[in-house]
Amino acid sequence: MWFWMFATRIPAMFAAKLAIDPNVPGKQLMETLPARVRWKADNYNHLFEQPTVFYAVALSLAVMGLGSGINATLAWVYVGLRVAHSLVQSLWNNVNVRFTLFTFSALTLMALTFNAARALF
Repeated sequence: MWFWMFATRIPAMFAAKLAIDPNVPGKQLMETLPARVRWKADNYNHLFEQPTVFYAVALSLAVMGLGSGINATLAWVYVGLRVAHSLVQSLWNNVNVRFTLFTFSALTLMALTFNAARALF
């Protein structure tokens, strides 16, 4: 996503002749770019939210020796749902589809977190 964001954002900034003004908030500057360009940056930011919990839970399960079986399946389902979410947000940005994918990924992450907490306590 990082490479895709830069590959679309930088050419769009040049095409729009966007002048970077340190007195104008970055978000306000970026709002002048086309929506299809902004979607990639929005998704990139989303990848620093819920997925960070996934990394911690998956690593915890692996360290506890519980990274196989149902937990591995849930982890891969989560990854697949997040990849699908990224593609939908970056290419099409249909909010209903994104929300559905987000909900299923959140439920999957909750199941992983529950398994980790149950094993820990």
